[in-house]
Amino acid sequence: MAAMKLGEFDIYPVTDGRFRLDGGAMFGVVPKVLWQRCCDADELNRIPLSLTCLLIKAHGRNILVDTGLGDKGDDKFHRMFAVDRKRTLLASLREHGLDADDIHMVINTHLHFDHAGGNTRRDGRGSLAPAFPKATYFIQQGEFEDAARANERTKASYRSENIVPVAEHYRWELLHGDTEVLPGITAVVTAGHTRYHQGVKIESEGRTAFFLGDLIPTVSHLPLPYIMGYDLYPIQTLETKRWVLDRAFEERWLLIFEHDPLVQAGYVRRDHAGKYVLEEVRAWQ
Repeated sequence: MAAMKLGEFDIYPVTDGRFRLDGGAMFGVVPKVLWQRCCDADELNRIPLSLTCLLIKAHGRNILVDTGLGDKGDDKFHRMFAVDRKRTLLASLREHGLDADDIHMVINTHLHFDHAGGNTRRDGRGSLAPAFPKATYFIQQGEFEDAARANERTKASYRSENIVPVAEHYRWELLHGDTEVLPGITAVVTAGHTRYHQGVKIESEGRTAFFLGDLIPTVSHLPLPYIMGYDLYPIQTLETKRWVLDRAFEERWLLIFEHDPLVQAGYVRRDHAGKYVLEEVRAWQ
């Protein structure tokens, strides 16, 4: 896929394939009669989702935002989530002339298995190690601690195999609130899905892009009440969405979607009823 210029930076969508999750869980209290208008469910009520990560080239560094599912799942895992990794993250990076050793920074929006599964890999001896051995991994300290103290509700999403090996190799950098990790690249706390979920704001030469992660996972989640059942703090998601969408409209941010199977990015505008809708950007397609 071709790069999109954002001021002095180059940004590229990179993919770790696709998977499926339960449609009801993806839309929370929104009834199926409404969400099925935009999302076709299979016989198990699962809808297709993309695993779109983001590669940023800035200041002579290669920055990767999220890492997809990775390759550690067994057959049961692949069947449960209908995993399709015909295209993998590493193969996608190689299309841009990069290998795992070329990544300098990994920013995880949060540590759920579909966003941090590619953080680690098995080496030639079968031991787990960071998949990007020369990279520093960035996460909010609160998210790291919540993952370490996962409870009955959250432990299925937080998997130690994606987190602990990075810690054992001293590759985590823990953030405390909104942090500019490089000039023009800021981790912004966007709480709701988890307490310390973060988006990534990219700014250069008067232009801004924002990687949404699971705050607004697909274009179908643009309406304010369309909030996932997976969100731990849905009322907080509501207010965070409102804040991000208002800023995105007023300041013309390019919004980048992680899970939409068809649309990667676009700008929001208001329709005749004042609701936000998307003007898709097709430069990458």
